[in-house]
Amino acid sequence: MGLYRNHILPRLIHHTLNNAECEKLRRRAVDGLEGQVVEVGFGSGLNVPFYPPEVRRVHGVDPSRLALRMAQPLIESSSIPVTVSELSGDSLPFESRSIDAALTTWTLCTIPDLPRALGELRRVLKPGGRLRFLEHGWSPDAQVRRWQHWLAPLHRRIGGGCELARRIDRELADAGFRIEQLSNFYREGPKVGSYMYLGTAVNPVD
Repeated sequence: MGLYRNHILPRLIHHTLNNAECEKLRRRAVDGLEGQVVEVGFGSGLNVPFYPPEVRRVHGVDPSRLALRMAQPLIESSSIPVTVSELSGDSLPFESRSIDAALTTWTLCTIPDLPRALGELRRVLKPGGRLRFLEHGWSPDAQVRRWQHWLAPLHRRIGGGCELARRIDRELADAGFRIEQLSNFYREGPKVGSYMYLGTAVNPVD
C-alpha cells in the first residue's frame, strides 16, 4: 500500500478534484479568508489560484511529499506568498493564537485523529478566527447512509483512510467550534460520496 498511497493516490486525488464543478466550490470555500491563513490538507495546491487578495500569507500543511511537489508550479505563480510543510494536521508548527483564518477542502474525512487535529486548529487560531470548510460526509438520506456504511471498509483502503460518513458539523461542534454558516447539498456524482458541508466555523472568544 506504500506505493499506492505515496505515489498513485495523490495523483488520483488531484485529477478527481480538478474540474469545473470543484473549482466553483473552491471559490465559495475561500471567500472571506484574510490575513495569515493555514490550509490543512493543502495537497497539490488546487485552492491557490482562488485565494482572495485579503490573504497576506498561506501556510500549507500536508503529509504527502508528492502532492506538495505537484503544487510547486501553482505556488510559484501565486501573487500571495505560500509556504508549505510536510506535516499532518494533528501537530501544527505555529504559535498559539497566531493565525487569522484556516481552510480545509476535502480534508477532514481523511485525518485519523480528527478531534486532535481540530484541537490544534483551535489552538493556533486567534479568538474569533474563522475556519472555512468544504467537506463531504454523512448523508441525511437513510438509503445513502446504508451505502456509506456498506462501502466504508473498501473506501478507506482505496481513499487513503477517507471516511464516507463523518458528520462534519458535529465534529466541529464537539471540538469547540461554533458553526456560523453551513450549506448542505449533493454535488455531482454518486450520492454516497457527494453530500457536501460548506461553511464557516468560528473559534470562540474566551
